[in-house]
Amino acid sequence: MNNKPKSTYLNRYLNTYFNAYLNTYFFLALFLLLPVFASAQEKSAGEIPDLRNRLELFVDSFLIDRMEGTSLVLHHPVDQGPVMSFDKPWEGAFCAYVTVIREDSLFRLYYRGMPKGSSDGSPMEVTCYAGSKDGIHWTKPDLGLFEVDGTRNNNVILAHAAPVTHNFSPFLDTRPGVPAGERYKALGGISKSGLIAWSSPDGIHWKKMQDKPVITEGAFDSQNVSFWSEAEQKYICYFRTWTRENGVNYRTVSRTVSDDFLHWSKPVEMSFGNTPREQLYTNQTAPYYRAPHIYISVAARFMPHRQVLTGEQARALRVNPKYFHDCSDAVLMSSRGGNRYCRTFMEGYVRPGIGLQNWVSRSNYPALNIVQTSPTEMSLYLNEDYAQPTAHLHRYSLRIDGFVSVNAPYKGGSLTTKPFRFNGDTLFLNFSTSAAGSVQVEIQDAGGRPLSGFSLQECREIIGNEIAKPVTWTSGKNLATLKGKTVRLHFVMKDADLYSIQFK
Repeated sequence: MNNKPKSTYLNRYLNTYFNAYLNTYFFLALFLLLPVFASAQEKSAGEIPDLRNRLELFVDSFLIDRMEGTSLVLHHPVDQGPVMSFDKPWEGAFCAYVTVIREDSLFRLYYRGMPKGSSDGSPMEVTCYAGSKDGIHWTKPDLGLFEVDGTRNNNVILAHAAPVTHNFSPFLDTRPGVPAGERYKALGGISKSGLIAWSSPDGIHWKKMQDKPVITEGAFDSQNVSFWSEAEQKYICYFRTWTRENGVNYRTVSRTVSDDFLHWSKPVEMSFGNTPREQLYTNQTAPYYRAPHIYISVAARFMPHRQVLTGEQARALRVNPKYFHDCSDAVLMSSRGGNRYCRTFMEGYVRPGIGLQNWVSRSNYPALNIVQTSPTEMSLYLNEDYAQPTAHLHRYSLRIDGFVSVNAPYKGGSLTTKPFRFNGDTLFLNFSTSAAGSVQVEIQDAGGRPLSGFSLQECREIIGNEIAKPVTWTSGKNLATLKGKTVRLHFVMKDADLYSIQFK
């Protein structure tokens, strides 16, 4: 016999009904809020990049999702020969730390003059200047600013300013609203002095911004480079430091930032991803002029005690006895801000040339900045024949954006990008194909499904060799309809190279 009161059954019924109601309400609320949760999850996993109208290079994997039958290829600059000898009495065998700046149609060249080997910060070090209208033919003007070796008929812009003249490295300040008298800025100094800030209205006449050094934590015994970053809205300085790994001391790079060029953050050592540690003397990091959100670094890789010349060979070349026991070359790195370099390639970017004179210590050091010298060509410069009477500057050329390409062989291959957003109504490619080669582009949604009107079958085959070729589809649809939407690009290529893309 069941002796439980009726109220017990009533409570059980009400509880069951109420729990069912709560469960229904919970699942309804979950259904309504699911898009919000999904959106939050997407943001926490990393926001979809918005390319806007920026040019994008393939120097890193920023855009790359999948590659099938294609690969990234490093393109080596072409040696165009010597462009300037360091043959003045105040220049000499130890000229170094070159900076090249293009301002409209004028090219400016800055470098250390040092006729004899000496300790860092020697009083004999001066800062020299040369000018050019094309970046190929250079002249050394008689500026008459300082008396050096008994004459003012020289191209010296800074003297009697040691140790700043050891490695004086200027830049053109592109920060909006920069005062006219500070259009050019520079840093120079050694570990004992710290880096001292200078400014100039014209790149010729310079003055200290203050006596006190602005950066003090570093080795500084090479070129220490700075610039205004449009992408980060900060002044950035990359400079020489030391690090220790597995009991070995390595020359490396650290970074600091500033709002006013006088007060800098605590330096942070740069990382290089999962790559072998190497000795880096100069880093030559600067915003790429066509894509300033990408910093290109053509760094000097130093190989201590990797000797090529014998003592007899060094004497025949009249190399300074202290400077033939090591060798150097140039490597390519990149960064998108922060304290990380991307070393997509460990291989040498510019190999030392033929001839033993190219295999001495501290030769083949790259100049700061890559500049455009024709409608289709860029130039970079290297110090060569260091510590020899024949010391000079070499020019190397490469196609515009031509650092790295996505390469497809004759049998073909493909590249699919990560999802992104963009602004613009036309997609432009910097590419080259053989006569038998081709490139085609499909625009997909975030899930990889072809978008109507932009499928591979509707893309007109692209053949040729151009810096900025528009992509078109037989549908005649305009990309403006896709602005702000998340898409992917799917490239199908044959015997072709793709250097960069840009939406405009």
